[in-house]
Amino acid sequence: MKKTDSLFGIFVIIFISISIMAIIDAVINPGYIYKSGIKIVMFFLIPLIYIKYTGSDNLKNVFKVRNKKSLLISIIIGLFLYMIILGAYFILKSFIELDSIKDILTENLNVNKNNFVFIALYISFINSLLEEIFFRGFIFLNLRRIIISKNAYIISALAFALYHIAIMGSWFRPFIFILAMIGLFIGGIIFNYLDESNENIYSSWIVHMMANFAINTVGFIMYGII
Repeated sequence: MKKTDSLFGIFVIIFISISIMAIIDAVINPGYIYKSGIKIVMFFLIPLIYIKYTGSDNLKNVFKVRNKKSLLISIIIGLFLYMIILGAYFILKSFIELDSIKDILTENLNVNKNNFVFIALYISFINSLLEEIFFRGFIFLNLRRIIISKNAYIISALAFALYHIAIMGSWFRPFIFILAMIGLFIGGIIFNYLDESNENIYSSWIVHMMANFAINTVGFIMYGII
């Protein structure tokens, strides 16, 4: 397959997957279980079919651990990020309307105090893995083989931030929302760097999990669990 064909195919999958997930998140709101099932199709099965069609073994290779030391470094970075996110929450919490976010989650996704622990575990471990497979394993590590690395960084990180617009658009005031989008873009750049350095998605997955742990900690505070 020509590089131009590969590039076109990746862009088509990016556009379709993010657009469908945006409609699911912002319009349909089918509940978290159904949303998760659709995300598995969009972020894992479709890229898997594409990889099989193109004859690439890239998606399989991103699960190989080549440097165990890099995993320890990722854990340290993740712990640091955990503290930064929690610190940012406590600094900016007067601008964050937790009761409003809680109402949105209950109305749109049927998330409540009783099921939040299970959803938090899913978000931290499974959801973060699906996003790493799609945005880093599929988009970034594929793109950097066919276009210059800088553009692959930007496209993957931008797609990662844009994907979250439909999810978080109604959660925050404009100022906090913009900060969140900038943070997601920068986070995407960092995740790409970690994966490029190690040629797998484990490094970014660990850091991503730690970031989700921090967000879920805020969720536990929101629901009065801690």
